[in-house]
Amino acid sequence: MIYTLSGIKGGSGRSTIAEHLTVWLAKSGADILLVDADEQGTASDFTAWREHTLDGNVGYTLVQLIGANLRKQVETMKPKYDHIVIDTGGRDTTSQRAALIVADVALIPIQPRSHDVWTLSKLTEMLGEIQASRLEPLTVYSFLNRADITSADNREAAEALSSMAELGFVPHAVKNRKAYPNAGAKGLAVFEIESPDQKAVSEIDALFNHITHGSLISTTEA
Repeated sequence: MIYTLSGIKGGSGRSTIAEHLTVWLAKSGADILLVDADEQGTASDFTAWREHTLDGNVGYTLVQLIGANLRKQVETMKPKYDHIVIDTGGRDTTSQRAALIVADVALIPIQPRSHDVWTLSKLTEMLGEIQASRLEPLTVYSFLNRADITSADNREAAEALSSMAELGFVPHAVKNRKAYPNAGAKGLAVFEIESPDQKAVSEIDALFNHITHGSLISTTEA
């Protein structure tokens, strides 16, 4: 399965989700490829810290790929891995479009902020163009990320996402918890650190179980 983290607004936490999904999938023993298609290289930095923390045994393979050729390169590498996770930047770029064309699943984290919600119409327009160019439909999941612990903004953003069927809203929010940057600074996922924040671990498990189970069903039905 190929998962692409997508979106056209910076700061939504795509890299954090990509890193956590990669490690979460790898902990079962699966062979995982993480593709850093973001010019900022956040996933690469995370992996470098992880290599230092874990004495070189990061548990997955990392490559950096930018541009239209990403699609062909990922297609070539696909048979070698159980899953591929692609982290893209926060703009409508050639790299992101190539990653969406080759993906089976698009994951779209959205911050519950007005500026992020305002980008949804442009995002759905881009996804519509991608869907029209594919032989098989792209499975899309959107969800709240970096959400407030309790806030009316969460509810309003969730309602906006739910109203757009093409965004496949998932009602499992990832909250804005210190556990994520604290773990990330060491190249670790929240479920790997000593004395983990169980609320953070539970919300990551709930989101990824929903996404991976739903993706498996979609593939089977196809």
